[in-house]
Amino acid sequence: MRRELIATAAFGLEAVVRREVEALGYKVLRTEDGKVTYEADERGIVRSNLWLRSADRVLVKVAEFEAPTFEDLFQRTMGCPWEEWIPVDGRFVVTCTTVKSQLHNEPACQRTVKKAIVNRLQDFYVTETLPETGADHTVKLTLLKDRATLTIDSSGTGLHKRGYRIADVAAPMKETLAAALVQLSFWKPGRILVDPCCGSGTLPIEAALIGMNIAPGLNRSFASEEWDLVPASLWKEERARAFREIRTEEPLEIYGYDIDKDAVAAAMENAAEAGVEDQIVFRRADAGRLPDREHAAWQPWRSKPGVVLLTNLPYAIRIGTQPELKRIYKALRETLEGDPTWNLFAITADRELEKELRRKADRRRKLYNGSIETTYYQYHSRKR
Repeated sequence: MRRELIATAAFGLEAVVRREVEALGYKVLRTEDGKVTYEADERGIVRSNLWLRSADRVLVKVAEFEAPTFEDLFQRTMGCPWEEWIPVDGRFVVTCTTVKSQLHNEPACQRTVKKAIVNRLQDFYVTETLPETGADHTVKLTLLKDRATLTIDSSGTGLHKRGYRIADVAAPMKETLAAALVQLSFWKPGRILVDPCCGSGTLPIEAALIGMNIAPGLNRSFASEEWDLVPASLWKEERARAFREIRTEEPLEIYGYDIDKDAVAAAMENAAEAGVEDQIVFRRADAGRLPDREHAAWQPWRSKPGVVLLTNLPYAIRIGTQPELKRIYKALRETLEGDPTWNLFAITADRELEKELRRKADRRRKLYNGSIETTYYQYHSRKR
């Protein structure tokens, strides 16, 4: 059956998620702030959760309607076919966000929706009690300017939880954001990618997953795996298909460096857990020494053209200091000046990057790394 799905996204990543949805073969209906709405069937629920790299969650849209009053909200919610999704023993909670709406009391809205769903299920299953001992179904109510949207979360834990991050460092980047940054760069298999400030390795690992065409959700579970509506056979078929589509023939050239030996050790552990340890070289090295062509750590790639430098710079907020940051900026500037075929893609909350590099970025994109507003600076090679 055709249904509307919503892939939620961090602000600024909607276009990336849209391209991922379209690459799966689904028709996009709308792209709005923080979400991409598209058509898919039950198999699409499975494929979206397994394959979307930059989306936060996959929601199934149940209904959308005007709800200026609690009576409107109750009656319209009760009129939805909840029995299609929630079995008699289904466990469900209701979450709510309300913006610029007359119904602004979120707990009251949650109680109203919960009561309406309970009444609907009691009537349908002809029972006075709902044990709620079965699979989880998280119902989300979003109210925006009195318009209510009701969805069910098919993902459960957020899609950034790939399952490979077993060792961490301070201020880690979400895997979904890292995947988006890789896709927004010009990197692809056959090119060299270098992250001089790799931390726990998220950017190089996500690049390796993309380069090997490994589905990011392949080694984790999802809430909808327990749903009656989505047959277990679909999950089995799509996981088997995803394994068949993994590319192992072409070796990748990905390098990750960090000045902190503990970060390098964490990155290596995480890469091994993700199954891409053979595709990435991790080394301890100082990003401030990038212009040093003779530095042993850089030798495998330092003299080659077209290198893609992709990095999450320290912001001097949660990690790093301003003097350290200026030293890295100077190294990046000298490195780009030394080889005009190289590209730099860097995300930072520091607004001094262009000034320090003495060059305007070719493109900028405002993004959020958690709650921190950042800019993704894109410096294209001068010889392309």
